[in-house]
Amino acid sequence: MSFAEFKKRSQSSIDELTKKIEETNKKESYIDDRFWRPELDKSSNGYAVIRFLPAPDGEDLPWAKYYSHGFQGKGGWFIENCPTTLGQKCPVCEANSELWNSGIEKDKDIARNRKRRLHYTSNIMIISDPANPQNEGKVFLYKFGKKIFDKINDAMNPEFEDEDAVNPFDFWGGANFKLKVRKVAGFINYDKSEFESTTPLLDGNDANLEVLWKTQYALAEFTDPKNFKSYTELKTKRDAVLGADIRQTTQDTSTTAESVSESEDGAERAEKAFGNSSTEEDTDALSYFEKLAKE
Repeated sequence: MSFAEFKKRSQSSIDELTKKIEETNKKESYIDDRFWRPELDKSSNGYAVIRFLPAPDGEDLPWAKYYSHGFQGKGGWFIENCPTTLGQKCPVCEANSELWNSGIEKDKDIARNRKRRLHYTSNIMIISDPANPQNEGKVFLYKFGKKIFDKINDAMNPEFEDEDAVNPFDFWGGANFKLKVRKVAGFINYDKSEFESTTPLLDGNDANLEVLWKTQYALAEFTDPKNFKSYTELKTKRDAVLGADIRQTTQDTSTTAESVSESEDGAERAEKAFGNSSTEEDTDALSYFEKLAKE
């Protein structure tokens, strides 16, 4: 570069440097705008009406089911997808099994804190969102847990003979879902959520429904092997977070997704990884520990 060219570039360098400073200072967002989340008030209550949508074009199921881990150690945070989703071994699950079967209650508490967390993700259309009416009529991804999935399963497999089976994901024979969120005993609770009577979406207009169907998000990425680290990679990261002793914890061994929110950007990272924790997941996690112990 000649000195003349250098001089010419220097005249615009302040603009370039200012732009770089802005890019450097821009905080990275961990929020995925494809996902919808119910907005809760100060009492952790929330209400919305949503419609579960069918499997997207080219896929067989209207939901993706997967597991993840999220916990903190002295070496930082471990927030990763769990390879048991793919039927593969997981070093965190193995360590949890060892802790659980030690017979020591404190070890069981540590295992509970690091348990694999169950997630489902589906496409939904927002029917009513009083807190954010601009979302109404739009398609989003929605991540939910076992409690809501059980309500879906109950609708498809009614307990009593006088109840008709309903496919909540069907455009024509499905039903809107009234999502009622409360905080009970310190945990987010969905017990009062329920399906309405069956009704066709968008008045059953096939042309409009086809347009809607084409706007749905693919779900395959949530169980794509490329989004799961190998056993070796996960063990290396686990050891970096916990050290050589799998019993190592932070000062508060109950650190979970809820307490992550106390740190800057922590809530976004935790929400992206595994959402809110609740007691509904305990049965699945502990059953898995016991299954590992028997193998």
